[in-house]
Amino acid sequence: MESDISQAFQKELTCFICLNCLTDPITISCGHSFCRACLQLSWEDIQPPVQCPLCRELYRKELRTNIVLKKLVSIVRQASLMKDLSSEEQKCVTHEDTKRIFCPENRLLLCELCSNSHEHRGHRHCPIEAAAEDQMEKLLKQMASLWEKVQENQENLEAENRMRTVWMDYLTFREEMIRTEYRKLHPLLCEEEGKHIESMRNEGQCILEQLRTSEAMMVQKRKELRKMYLELMAMSQEPYVVLLKGLDDIFRRSESMQLSMLQPIKTELNALPITGLTESYNQFQVHISLSDITIIHHKINLFNAMRRLSFRPHRKDTSADSVGCYYGSWRLQSFTLGKYYWEIDLKDSWDWAVGVCKDSLLRDREQLIEPEGAFLLVCVKEGDHYSLLTTCPVFQHYIEKPLGRVGVFLDCEEGCLSFVNVAKSSLIYRYPPGTFKNPVWPYFSTGEICSPVQSDF
Repeated sequence: MESDISQAFQKELTCFICLNCLTDPITISCGHSFCRACLQLSWEDIQPPVQCPLCRELYRKELRTNIVLKKLVSIVRQASLMKDLSSEEQKCVTHEDTKRIFCPENRLLLCELCSNSHEHRGHRHCPIEAAAEDQMEKLLKQMASLWEKVQENQENLEAENRMRTVWMDYLTFREEMIRTEYRKLHPLLCEEEGKHIESMRNEGQCILEQLRTSEAMMVQKRKELRKMYLELMAMSQEPYVVLLKGLDDIFRRSESMQLSMLQPIKTELNALPITGLTESYNQFQVHISLSDITIIHHKINLFNAMRRLSFRPHRKDTSADSVGCYYGSWRLQSFTLGKYYWEIDLKDSWDWAVGVCKDSLLRDREQLIEPEGAFLLVCVKEGDHYSLLTTCPVFQHYIEKPLGRVGVFLDCEEGCLSFVNVAKSSLIYRYPPGTFKNPVWPYFSTGEICSPVQSDF
């Protein structure tokens, strides 16, 4: 009778996927339980929602350990450990006593008399049950850490794959924009235009090859990480007596593999100069002073909003969802007719935005910056990486970040706006004609808290 109960008990603690005793058991919404690792691997390449492997009911990928089941599994494993240690082959050869004490320094199982011997007396000892539980917890933490790297590598791989398509589209877009600008400024300088386009194409093709190589390396890394994870998973299913013999080697290999993660390729074109670009805009230059400004506080932080749209998913921005404010500078007089050009010295600023806005933002200070109303070039920083974006709609630019001054050219007649890297005399972006209707106001914003009164732009 007791044997039947024991068998039924162990059956309920068996994972349907691996058919072994549950390891870090997870119970999903339908009530079925599985090993965490088995469940994660079962939907590794499946987009949510996912199905229960047993009953096919849909559930979310939010997994929590079933603490009660975990304790029951621990009881079963410890009972199995005591049974293994009571066998003749596990008894102390010298004292013929059961080994119930673990010596972490020598990673040895000892009987009580051995633990008090001169050889082991100065070592730290602990009951074998506690040592086994500690080893299992270390193994589960190592598995969790490695799984995060598996997911990170997969996200980077998917992002790199998407980036190849985005990069090719960006090169085509930028080539057309540069051609249009050249033909507007220098309709007869076809040779210079051709050299500019060819140089950009060569640089873009070089980066495209790097993306392909990086993607292939990430595929190989995925195989290595997954193989390592399966090895840790197999070790987690071993009896406690095996875990106590040592996991140092497998831990070292796992940690070494996690340290050598591949980083995404930097996709950025050099800012190539266009002859006469800034000179053509300087004839429309105006002076805009910050003596008359309005400080605008918004419920959303512009730079955090742009940062979320720009950087890879695995990068965690702790401040991204917090309530924030940014500082806007507006000229009291709007621009309605004509052409205007001004330059802003950004010096060492990192989070900044320049451009123009519609009067609706002045009337409604609760309006969010992005959906409509502000036509901006925005620079955001995450770690050591910078991104340039424009708004309305949000579009990322894979071009060198300007250092020093940024030029803003406003053409009220065509309803368009251009941004210039002044130091390089290079076009960053030009909104197409008809982008907005007049009137509009100049706009400047920075993530740094400083007084703008003494500055001119």
